[in-house]
Parts: sequence; C-alpha cells; structure tokens
Amino acid sequence: MEFLASSWDLILYFTDFVLHIDVHLFELVEKYGLWIYGIIFVIIFCETGLVVAPFLPGDSLLFASGVVAGTGLMGYWEIMLIMCAAGILGDAVNYFIGGHIGPAIFKRDSKLIKREHLLKAQAFYEKHGGKAIVLARFIPIIRTFAPFVAGIALMRRHTFFFYNITGCLLWVGALVSSGYFLGNLPWVRENFGLIVYAIIIVSVLPVAVEIIKTKFGRKKES
Repeated sequence: MEFLASSWDLILYFTDFVLHIDVHLFELVEKYGLWIYGIIFVIIFCETGLVVAPFLPGDSLLFASGVVAGTGLMGYWEIMLIMCAAGILGDAVNYFIGGHIGPAIFKRDSKLIKREHLLKAQAFYEKHGGKAIVLARFIPIIRTFAPFVAGIALMRRHTFFFYNITGCLLWVGALVSSGYFLGNLPWVRENFGLIVYAIIIVSVLPVAVEIIKTKFGRKKES
C-alpha cells in the first residue's frame, strides 16, 4: 500500500510538473538553472512530435518562456533557437511516424490515440492543404495530429518541411516575442498566472467551437 501511495504521489507530482510548468516557470528556472532549456525542449518536442501527448502545454509555455526571458532569467535568442528546433524536429518525427504506422492506426480505434482527433485533423488538412501545417501550429490538439495526418497522406517531404519550418518560426516567434515584450509590464507580472490560463482558453476556443458546430450539425441532420 505504501508503495502504491508513493507511486501515486510521484505520478501526481510529475503530472503537475508537466501541466503547470508554464505557471511555475520562474521557480523552475531558479531551481534547475540551464537545465530548464532541456526541459522546455523535451516538452515542446513531445507536444508536437507524439500523437499521444497533445495535453502538454504549448502556446502557454512559449508565452511564459518569453515573459521569463524579458526579466533576464533566460536568454531570448536561446529560447527562440531551442523552441524552434524542438517544434521542427517534433513535427518531422510525427510526420515520419504517420507515414510508417499511421494507416494501420487510422483504420481502428486505439487506446492511446483517439480516432476522432485524427479525423478532425484530416478534415482540417484536406480543407487547407499545405497551409494546414502552418495554421495548425496555432491550434492545440490539431497541432499535434496535423503532421501525423500529413505523413499518412504521403505529403511530399520538401513541401512538408517548407511549411513545417515556416509554421514553427511564426508560432514560436509570435508567442515568445509577445511574452518577451509584454513581460516587463507590471500588470502582466502581477497577473501572470491568469494570463497563462487565458492563453490556454483562447487557444482551445477554436477547437471547442468546431466541436459545438459538429454536434449541432448532427442534431439538425437527425
């Protein structure tokens, strides 16, 4: 029982550490020093590169990192470089995984991957074409599944990498820079936690609207 209790506490600690890294980023920088760059890299890489990890913080972590960089605790260009590298590599890995094992997963339900998410990403991809890779960067969940679906659709590699790099530069540049330049404002520091949660809500809003539209559309058809 003690082992199970300690294991459960460890799981809860790890979950809180990952899901709220954006909120506690100031404390983490002071505690881990330069290791924070590696931690951030891993989280962004997993959020963009693993279809089983769409729950990890993306937009909020980029903004929060920019805010911390604005205080001088982290380097702006170091964050930009690391975030871009993690995002580009993550999407690339996701793309290649989609091309190799995606078709088999797409045909049946999986315990780790929701087929509903794949179908939404596929519809998004078919609607916007190559630009979907760029647009998806700014939409949680879709961001994680879009490169996977692009791999399944056998999108040409040079085309994918063009949109992958372009989208990542825009995504990282916009959010990190916003946090960096707004982070010096007193009201941003005082309400940092609320702003992070607001970004999460705004990021998820398009997905929520799409789900509501889909549900109401099905009711009307029936």
